[in-house]
Amino acid sequence: METIQTMPGKPFPLGATPGPDGVNFSVFSRNGTKVILSLYRNSEDNDPYAVIDFDPKLNRTGDIWHVFVPGIRAGALYTYQVDGPFEPSEGHRFNVKQLLFDPYAKAITPVSVFHNLPPTYRTPVDKTDIELAESRHLYQFPKSVVVDDRDFDWGGDKPLNVPLDKAVIYEVHAKGFTAGKNSGVNNPGTYDGFIQKIPYLKHLGITSVELLPVFEFDEYENTNENPRTGERMKNYWGYSTIAFFAPKASYSSDKTPGGCVREFKRLVKELHSAGIELILDVVFNHTAEGNEHGIALNFRGFDNSIYYDLVPSHKEYYMNYSGCGNTVNTNHPVTIQFILDCLRYWVTEYHIDGFRFDLASILNRKGDGSLLKISPLVEAIAEDPLLHNTKMIAEPWDAGGAYQLGEFPGTRWAEWNDRFRDDIRKFWRGDEHVSTGAATRISGSSDLFGFRKPWVGINYVTCHDGFTMNDLVSYNAKHNEENGEENRDGTDSNWSYNHGYEGPTKNPSIERMRNKQMRNYILTLMISQGTPMLLGGDEFRRGQQGNNNAYCQDNDISWFDWGICSLNEKLVNFTKRAIELRKRHSVFRRREFFLGSKAESGPDIQWYNPDGSNPDWNELSRFLAFTLSGRDSLNDDGNPDSDFYIAANTDRSDILVTLPTLPQDKLWYRVADTSIDADDALVLDDQIEQLRAQGRYVIPASSLIILMAK
Repeated sequence: METIQTMPGKPFPLGATPGPDGVNFSVFSRNGTKVILSLYRNSEDNDPYAVIDFDPKLNRTGDIWHVFVPGIRAGALYTYQVDGPFEPSEGHRFNVKQLLFDPYAKAITPVSVFHNLPPTYRTPVDKTDIELAESRHLYQFPKSVVVDDRDFDWGGDKPLNVPLDKAVIYEVHAKGFTAGKNSGVNNPGTYDGFIQKIPYLKHLGITSVELLPVFEFDEYENTNENPRTGERMKNYWGYSTIAFFAPKASYSSDKTPGGCVREFKRLVKELHSAGIELILDVVFNHTAEGNEHGIALNFRGFDNSIYYDLVPSHKEYYMNYSGCGNTVNTNHPVTIQFILDCLRYWVTEYHIDGFRFDLASILNRKGDGSLLKISPLVEAIAEDPLLHNTKMIAEPWDAGGAYQLGEFPGTRWAEWNDRFRDDIRKFWRGDEHVSTGAATRISGSSDLFGFRKPWVGINYVTCHDGFTMNDLVSYNAKHNEENGEENRDGTDSNWSYNHGYEGPTKNPSIERMRNKQMRNYILTLMISQGTPMLLGGDEFRRGQQGNNNAYCQDNDISWFDWGICSLNEKLVNFTKRAIELRKRHSVFRRREFFLGSKAESGPDIQWYNPDGSNPDWNELSRFLAFTLSGRDSLNDDGNPDSDFYIAANTDRSDILVTLPTLPQDKLWYRVADTSIDADDALVLDDQIEQLRAQGRYVIPASSLIILMAK
């Protein structure tokens, strides 16, 4: 064991900060009585080459423990141990034998904590059990890595910050995008592999990639087994963070300590070069440390009573509004500072354009679990000067019963709109008397966001959680048998329809109907007011074998098969044109809600029955038709947009509609008719076709048409 000379160091910044002469280490622990820093030469080493005991007189300022170690640099590996009271009933779970990550670690070595736990491991639950805790010598523990963020040439790159009213979001898994069959990339399943697919994303026309969690997590925490194969399931989605400042190392083709940092930054830079911004799905509501039977990884070992919401009368137990065992005490000042530091770091050092907050209603809870009208954390994020241009998107509910859609505090936040998902699914499935709900969603959900702006609502038909769009039109029920939970997991409220056969089929009539329904969903999404989010792979019918909760399927069920993309090139082209239609015409992405007949210069939106009369919303069913006035919507060239007539027939029979009368100098041209099973199902401005009959149009069953006045 080497003896290393140290200096007192500085309390800020927290984490490991390299300089020209060494590294400053700084961590928070209010109730800890002793902090130990261990240094390692190699990722595989169980024993450190040096151990540094912090002297409370020299190495502590307030609640911050700090030390400067000369002579080491970026790439150095380290762990912590913290001593203090082990009194679970008081919320304290210190265990000096347990190795810990630095909560501010900027990279973690790619070793699984859970996969390497010895079979005899168990978490101490009382004072007599504390001596049974495993020591560092019994299993390999991942190390934190010292990272120098100056070691990357951004070449003038900055966050793009595309305005939400112009954004088209593509939600996708960083690994699954290229890990599957026929990806045609080097290093599949990595950030580098993702970079090689950027031309496809640019061709598709999306503006914003939203990645499922890439903050370091451990996929081996899932202990379920696939009942068919006997294989151990994984945490594929990654909603269980262990290191909030660190990109997931196993997604990097560069396996050197800290190599994931450089590779992920390169991904961001290349996306920006292609004009595509990056949004990260972040999980601040809970951590991977679990409940009272979980494992200490960082927060629990540094100061459990500060970082977590504990049951007030029995502090050995955790509040569980996340459904994952614990709830982060997000509105404690120390935690607020941690989360702000994290968000600022990803914006300043990774040039991230936005964040989607998982189970964001937890951010509005106090330590006792009650909901705050004004959350200190949510307000701090909204008003932070470094984050002012950064997108903030809330999933406005949690697993504890809070549902804040349309009511998420503050005007700064956009919100996932699951009402759009449900109402549009029901409408296109052909349910009766849901036209009013669909009309409200297509026109921007003013019932939810009317006091803000239409783009606040993030519209989606499908997302990672639930059926893919292919499965939405191919299954009547979920098929999660291979998740190892006897098909009990995942929602039963799917509003899906298999069109006559459960699962894949070679029946051409069923396949034509499924393709048409997907065109209906995609086009409805792109012409609706609000911000559209497309689930990655929906544009080429990626399926998950009917699994609507594939969180544990790190395999072909979840991965993209790029051969399917080639087979469904017509749908890819349709999606590309639908995105381009939205981009070209500002009338589909208004910054203000419709005023209807109250608009000063005439209705900006007007609704119709099939015969052209005004609809009785109490009677209208399986049909919607409306005109959009482009008069007040300026396109990018500064000129007013065109007028459009849009009609949807979700009935099983064709409908003859009477078209609105146009001024004498204008005619109706067909832009889209989803009943057409060919490339001209949707055409753009220079290819639109003049209608022969200007007064009427037959809309086939389960079809959507768009006409433009010209």
